[in-house]
Amino acid sequence: MRIRTAGVVAVLGLALAASGCGDSGSDDKPAAGESAKATGGKLVIWADDKRTAALKPFAEEFGKENGVTVEVQAVSKDLQTNFVTASQQGSGPDVVVGAHDWIGNLVQNGAIDPVQLPAEQKSGFNETAIKAVTFNGQLYGVPYATENVALIRNTELAPEAPKTIEDLVAAGKKLKAEKKASEILCLQSGQNGDAYHIYPLYTSGGGYLFGTAANGDYDPKDLGVGKPESIAAFQKIAKLGEKGEGALKRSITGENSIATFTGKKCAFLVSGPWAVADAKKANISYDISPVPGFAGGKEAQPFVGVQAFYVAAKGKNKALAQEFVTNYVTKPELAVALYKAEPRPPALTAAFDQVKGEDPDLAKFSEAGKNGQVLPAIPAMAAIWDPFGKAEAAIIGGADPAKTITAAGKTIQGQIK
Repeated sequence: MRIRTAGVVAVLGLALAASGCGDSGSDDKPAAGESAKATGGKLVIWADDKRTAALKPFAEEFGKENGVTVEVQAVSKDLQTNFVTASQQGSGPDVVVGAHDWIGNLVQNGAIDPVQLPAEQKSGFNETAIKAVTFNGQLYGVPYATENVALIRNTELAPEAPKTIEDLVAAGKKLKAEKKASEILCLQSGQNGDAYHIYPLYTSGGGYLFGTAANGDYDPKDLGVGKPESIAAFQKIAKLGEKGEGALKRSITGENSIATFTGKKCAFLVSGPWAVADAKKANISYDISPVPGFAGGKEAQPFVGVQAFYVAAKGKNKALAQEFVTNYVTKPELAVALYKAEPRPPALTAAFDQVKGEDPDLAKFSEAGKNGQVLPAIPAMAAIWDPFGKAEAAIIGGADPAKTITAAGKTIQGQIK
């Protein structure tokens, strides 16, 4: 999850436009007790390029054991949108691999079925990961990895982890004054903002996106954007912006934030596990710690995202798909292979324990996300990204926080209705 901008909204918006065409209560569900082997035929799995390569040997093994053909197909761009469209046309896969915050949209479009995972198997997963793939009280995916941002710092430039964002700014300004860095902080915003990466500071300032219902689910009727808490949060964020400390800048984007850090122009980077490979390649001495919050403020809470396997509601081989996601995706060997394809903390506890000894960064990212908030998977979240991000960018650029975030809240509320 590198960037959360208007592009994501476009993907969600296209899928939401097709809402109502699918029906998760399809009559072609396999009868109880029907065996996966008895269905025969072919199992088709869609994933992105990296996961496709990791999945293929396991898919072949599963195919041999079940006497079926398994095809793992790479979908490089707009996987969610392409999946929803194909599902409604009857040409989609049996299994799809993607982010947990797709779930509300996919369920609304009738594109995925609940997953039948016994309690014993559920207990083998990270509790937050299971929570993330649970929607309206039902499990809709089998998680395999978690992700969240943390503070990655160049230890040659910044030996100690800052306790507060104010400490970070002071250290960054000192490095600039000494001409050891050209930026205080690399936290991507760009001209359209980035709600995903600013979220730890937003929560530390007291802001929230959605309240929660009695059952713990996010409540779209309780929108926090535009409320006093969000105004207070953005007033703090504004002080870090271009008219304030200069720590947050629209010139720091998804395209250059990591490169600015690996180029040693910035000692502090807010990013996720996907940035580590670049840091290693650049021979940066680095360490990972939680994103620091405001002095005297609340704890900075990053979003926690989950990658998962879903059973397509319109798949041609649904019994086999259920068998694959419940009895194969739950194997530590597959979780470790997926981790090696892209090093994000495995959601399966046994797999996490297996790889953490060889990769100390895993435990550090997990610690940084320990008290994070599960990224909302409700359909209303699609209305957040664009208005929130643009408000963030405007405020970083010097716009009035109260007026700007209040207007964004009204826009979001109108889209949710």
